[in-house]
Amino acid sequence: MTKKNIPVEFVFQLFALIIAVIVVHAVYVSVVRPNAAEVIAQQALEAQDNPGYVRERSTWVLIKDLEQEACFILMIWALAIMGYKSSEILKERKLLDMELIPIAEGMRILPEDTREFARQVQALPDEQQNMVLPRALLNALRRFSSTRNIQDVSSTTRTIFESEAERLESELSMIRYISWAIPSIGFIGTVRGIGEALAQADRAVEGDIAGVTQSLGVAFNSTFIALLISIFLMFLVYQLQLLQERLVFDSENYANDKLIRHMKAD
Repeated sequence: MTKKNIPVEFVFQLFALIIAVIVVHAVYVSVVRPNAAEVIAQQALEAQDNPGYVRERSTWVLIKDLEQEACFILMIWALAIMGYKSSEILKERKLLDMELIPIAEGMRILPEDTREFARQVQALPDEQQNMVLPRALLNALRRFSSTRNIQDVSSTTRTIFESEAERLESELSMIRYISWAIPSIGFIGTVRGIGEALAQADRAVEGDIAGVTQSLGVAFNSTFIALLISIFLMFLVYQLQLLQERLVFDSENYANDKLIRHMKAD
């Protein structure tokens, strides 16, 4: 992704966040919270009729609070960003199956030949020309034409791929921040729940522990859900990072195998 594509990605991320907020909140208002309230009311009736009744853990109750809603919004947002980046990587990987510079085995490229090969790369659509592999190939051809030094071409090409690897790594910072923020939101729910439980301590002393148990449920449920989501997201982050590293490694091998090894200085 180049500077030209940065606004597109920013707009995509912004709309992905807005859509995630709308969809998740709509599901919570129409499905999650009504079902959770029904389960809580039913369990309260069961507890009144049967003193030995043990409340079962309900998924609706586990995810009903504001902190869990925020965690799911961030999860969907992060998934959308990772999906966008994965699609970009897959587009770039398609170039590895193309003969960007058709060179027969045993053929040699002289500095005088570079302009013709460069034209073939420049004939690609603009979107593909901005990808890392065509940029690296064009740079290698131009460098060889000007310096006539194969070692210099190889070093420059390696530098390009190292810079690309660093750029891809830096672009994961937002996803990593979201993965860090989710358990933090869960801990906020824990603090809020414990605070509410302590505020009702006098009622618990009098024998009414319903409010305290409900507040403690908020405390532990929010952290539980947040940690589960964070574990899931971090797994996907490392898979995306692996895709990026393989793209850079395979692209560098492509440049060395399909171009640089065929070069011959005067």
